[in-house]
Amino acid sequence: MEDILSLRHSFQEEAESAASLLELQHLKIKYLGKKGLVTARLKALSSVPPELRPSFGKAVNEIKIFIEEEIDRMEALLKQEEHKKRALSESVDITLPGKSVPFGREHPINITLSVITGIFASMGFEVEEGPEVELDYYNFEALNMPKYHPARDMQDTFYVSDDVVLRTHTSPVQIRVMEKRKPPLKIIAPGKVYRCDADICHTPMFHQVEGFMVDADISFSDLKGVLELFIHSMFDKETPVRFRPSFFPFTEPSAEVDIGCIFCSGRGCRVCKDTGWLEILGAGMIHPRVFEFVGYDPEIYSGFAFGMGIERITMLKYSIDDIRIFFENDLRFLRQF
Repeated sequence: MEDILSLRHSFQEEAESAASLLELQHLKIKYLGKKGLVTARLKALSSVPPELRPSFGKAVNEIKIFIEEEIDRMEALLKQEEHKKRALSESVDITLPGKSVPFGREHPINITLSVITGIFASMGFEVEEGPEVELDYYNFEALNMPKYHPARDMQDTFYVSDDVVLRTHTSPVQIRVMEKRKPPLKIIAPGKVYRCDADICHTPMFHQVEGFMVDADISFSDLKGVLELFIHSMFDKETPVRFRPSFFPFTEPSAEVDIGCIFCSGRGCRVCKDTGWLEILGAGMIHPRVFEFVGYDPEIYSGFAFGMGIERITMLKYSIDDIRIFFENDLRFLRQF
């Protein structure tokens, strides 16, 4: 019986020092576990003299019930304390100023690209894409620019190797599509292009949209109609448009397309160099040599192609005078859109 009283006393001392649920769990295992102190006494009951077994068994059961009740009581108290501590640590000081989450904005180049794509989609054009690291064949040769031809000097090219380049325009998509599909075709090909040039009007990487249409009996008047509709949708219906003769190796005849200066309304200013006109894109009828590369009969099929820089359209649309600002990530600039 003295052993039972000693066991109760030692438990009470240890229970008073238990300051966490983990310590309480260890205490429970020590006394009530399979190899616990109380369990050991219950197992030893058979070795107690017969005349002492009833009183000894009763005492062991009483200490067991006492320890179980104490552990349950302390567990409830410790859980309550931990809940209070957690509530205090997770509480919000309503006197502190709020934290605002700034809203993101779409980049002006992406805005312009979405508008351009939407306009041509409304005219039935499909969107196609191609690789930015391109074979020399698709970037030049199949577009009627053989090796060492002077026309290649028009495009300052990044060479990966002798036969691989960073594409200088999205026109290679035209070749890749025509190799796989037969007319009629109405395609635009937006994407990044690369040229070794950098100033207030040029960057080494910029965005371009190539467009082309191929079918029987496509004429230059179709090209004019499509581009005038695009320009009037992109700017406004009163924007004047003119076509000037030009040269591109993959189109014949070729033209530069100008719009009336949106800064001076055609009166002449520094931006338009006092001409009243701004160049906006290049276009022309697809050269018969290009059709030969993709297996089209130029006696049956004809088509037109055009290409424009997204940055240039965006600069004209929003009166921006330095192309480099698009890539500086200045929030003061981006918040305007």
